[in-house]
Amino acid sequence: MPTATQAWFLESGGQPLRFRDLTLADPAVHQAVVRVLACGLCHTDLGYADGSVPTKHALPLVLGHEVVGVVEAVGDESHAALVGKRVVVPAVLPCGKCAYCRAGRANACPRQVMPGNDDHGGFARHLLVPAAALQPLPAALDGDDVRALSVVADAVSTGWQAVLRSGLQAGDVAFVVGAGGVGAFVAQVAKAMGATVVALDTSPERLELALQLGADRAVPVAGRPGKDVKAEAQGHAKALGVDSLRWRIFECSGAAAGQTLAWSLLGRCATFVQVGYAAAAVELRLSNLMAFDATAHGTWGCPPDQYPACFELIAAGKVQLAPLVAYAPMATLNDQLRAMADHKLTRRMVLDPALD
Repeated sequence: MPTATQAWFLESGGQPLRFRDLTLADPAVHQAVVRVLACGLCHTDLGYADGSVPTKHALPLVLGHEVVGVVEAVGDESHAALVGKRVVVPAVLPCGKCAYCRAGRANACPRQVMPGNDDHGGFARHLLVPAAALQPLPAALDGDDVRALSVVADAVSTGWQAVLRSGLQAGDVAFVVGAGGVGAFVAQVAKAMGATVVALDTSPERLELALQLGADRAVPVAGRPGKDVKAEAQGHAKALGVDSLRWRIFECSGAAAGQTLAWSLLGRCATFVQVGYAAAAVELRLSNLMAFDATAHGTWGCPPDQYPACFELIAAGKVQLAPLVAYAPMATLNDQLRAMADHKLTRRMVLDPALD
């Protein structure tokens, strides 16, 4: 039967989201109704909310793509085992059938559903999503408070996928430009895989936290000439005797200055991965790829079949969530968006409807 619920709607870019009633349709055979326990706030949500990034679904739309919740109903008996289970809702829900999915590139599925972009998302009491890709929490993580696991849906899993995309091996050097947000998880995953991690950021606080979470070196960026930052960062790798063919460069800030800095770190046969997003254009000399015989990758989201590996790293304590998240009532969503726009958030906000 249809689900009567409530949600925060983006009705027009640049305007506050409005809380109002929502009726979800009876789940189709491939769908499930999930009661939201928590939803993380991502910088992408700010782009949608301020109108700088268009959503695929027409407005009004419920934003939010980092969801942990409880399955309350399914549309077909084949998914009945999910009812009552606590799950992470992947930010990328692929079709599972197309050429991209069959090729192991489900994160690039052209038919994918992204909650809060392609359809209503998680800043709500409930949401309706494809059931097949839902990720039940493993017993090791299914404790009393699972709210932090909402960030697995994007920040953690995107970090994992970025490291996989880079081909990183134990003994490599990982340069992480932008150590906050997803960069904090890229750094932790790379460290867990045996890399030496060099974090670069404009914020002393983020660099200090990166070191606490396992980064080997922290390179301050603010107020310094780019050539000096480059020399210090590359100097750490050279001091270890690690040739540039084993350098993995992750641009996680999305900022123009961050992209320029990360690109400058390219060396002979190095690998560059663009993780961060911004709408603004950046001028880069692409012939550096030719001159260095280097490789550049984009990375988008994460295939759902990779989530168990993320859960394992968290359960083993190799990826920490608690130092990077903070909680607030979901009713403060507009306040949190303003704080994000004003660069006042120091942690990833996880919004809890039970606190309203």
